[in-house]
Amino acid sequence: MSGGDTLTNKPRFTFRHLPNKSFSFLENRDTRELLMKWSMHGRLTAQAFGYDQYFQAYEKDEFAEAFFKDPNVNSNLKLLSASAGQWMTLGAVVKKVEVTSVPCTQVSMSFFDRLYTEEIVKETGHISKCFDDFYGDFTISDELRKVLVMEDSDKYDIFSQADREEFIFHLFKHLCFGGALCQFEDMVGPYLDTTKAMYKELISVQKDPETKVINIISSVFKVVAYSEHGMCYPAAKKHEQTFAYLIVDPLKRHVHILYHCFGGGLFCG
Repeated sequence: MSGGDTLTNKPRFTFRHLPNKSFSFLENRDTRELLMKWSMHGRLTAQAFGYDQYFQAYEKDEFAEAFFKDPNVNSNLKLLSASAGQWMTLGAVVKKVEVTSVPCTQVSMSFFDRLYTEEIVKETGHISKCFDDFYGDFTISDELRKVLVMEDSDKYDIFSQADREEFIFHLFKHLCFGGALCQFEDMVGPYLDTTKAMYKELISVQKDPETKVINIISSVFKVVAYSEHGMCYPAAKKHEQTFAYLIVDPLKRHVHILYHCFGGGLFCG
């Protein structure tokens, strides 16, 4: 028996693909039309995997490394190929994984009410316009995107640093910026509704039987994987709108992966 076969060298976490798990935010016609408008349709996907071992959040590095090295993940985890412009599976030998914990504590969309109180969004739901500014690949022409990314914005501080690290904030921001050919909304409603639908489906909650308080039990991690040739997942090069999140439900022992590769048309990057 070789060293790799000994019990001590077996990974502590093993995974299986759950191909029958569907995500309604990818299948719902209205949401799909919005993702198309935002240049994210066909570039955004979600998948589910199961695992059998007990997991705690402090084991995130070991868990993520085992995830990417698991043959069932390697042969089923989808990503967009930059060269071929089509979906493929990871199929790379992962040498290193960067794992960042993403706080996930918000249980209500009231988190975004400050957009109205600060008049970034008008009572009617219309997003206030501003003079054009530039941020990376994006032209900022409204107060909403401005407050999300422009640190010199007068109202940047309405979201604290802790607020900005929340998973719900990440989701909302990703949707507001979209892909390379994004057609921006004039109303905030579609962004909020889609954020809510995705968030609700990706995370798991539990009600405390005594206090009746709803708590989120999922752990969320942003991940980047490297092969011997460099970054291989979620893409070969970094972009704020190219992302992969592992969302772990410790009760069901399920992992949801939310993936997006920034680009326009079929091609990534």
